[in-house]
Amino acid sequence: MGKVHRTPDARFAALPDYPFDPRYHVLTDGLRLHYVDEGPRTATPVLMMHGEPSWSYLYRKMVGPTVEAGYRVLAPDLIGFGKSDKPTGKSDYTYSAHVAWIAEWLDAMGLNNVVLACQDWGSLIGLRLVAAMPERFAAVVLSNGGLPAGQAPPPAFAKWRAFSRYSPVFPIGGIIQKATTTQLSPQTVAAYDAPFDTRASKAGARIFPSLVPLGENVAVPDQLEAWKVLEQFDKPFTCCFSDRDPITRGGDREFRERVPGARDNPLHRTLSGGHFIQEDDPQGFVGAILETADRAGV
Repeated sequence: MGKVHRTPDARFAALPDYPFDPRYHVLTDGLRLHYVDEGPRTATPVLMMHGEPSWSYLYRKMVGPTVEAGYRVLAPDLIGFGKSDKPTGKSDYTYSAHVAWIAEWLDAMGLNNVVLACQDWGSLIGLRLVAAMPERFAAVVLSNGGLPAGQAPPPAFAKWRAFSRYSPVFPIGGIIQKATTTQLSPQTVAAYDAPFDTRASKAGARIFPSLVPLGENVAVPDQLEAWKVLEQFDKPFTCCFSDRDPITRGGDREFRERVPGARDNPLHRTLSGGHFIQEDDPQGFVGAILETADRAGV
């Protein structure tokens, strides 16, 4: 691995609605991973996994209500995002590496009986974790994401992938705003920009769309193996996709048909908003989490 960038702490000073103490875990390869950890350590853990190009700030409206309901909330920043370290070479980022990094952290935290809440790349990584260690997970709540395995990319995603590769500018906060129906404040947009203080710090955010296994991709065999496990996963699996996301619209159908825990689950629902539903309908997402956890008996 080449150079690694660490965003200065000053960039994260006085972020709106993000009062959480920073916590860090150093991975075996020396990269420092940041995570939010709120609520009683003995409570059932709810793992909130963010995607691209966001960070744990995305879940700031959901952490408090979930903790108040009696759960422990953990929200890691993927390597390359948020307060976590950021390798500056695009070749340093692979799908398998991200799964391994979060799996190592999850193991180090000793988490079991986990309720996974995931969206976007949070689902690509989170669902691979469920497939790798299904015994650790009590339930899954999936919004606006999936586990693609070589399908043709939807037109909206193909445009996004091309933009990430070729656009001379890559305004993270502006990208989040365009994928929400809520008007974000300038301070909120700036908070999404905060982790990316240099051009090189955006290497992960730039390369992620190209790593999604839509079309030919080295990750497809791993995806197919993961699906074999999910097709046996009979714990509660709730889909709560939004009504105005052009990229993932209809993506819940495959899970409802193929995953046993989703097939007989009455908790599926449609939330109101765009791709980043955590900004548009955080209450609806939290509701799905709490009802799914209750159905799982945790």
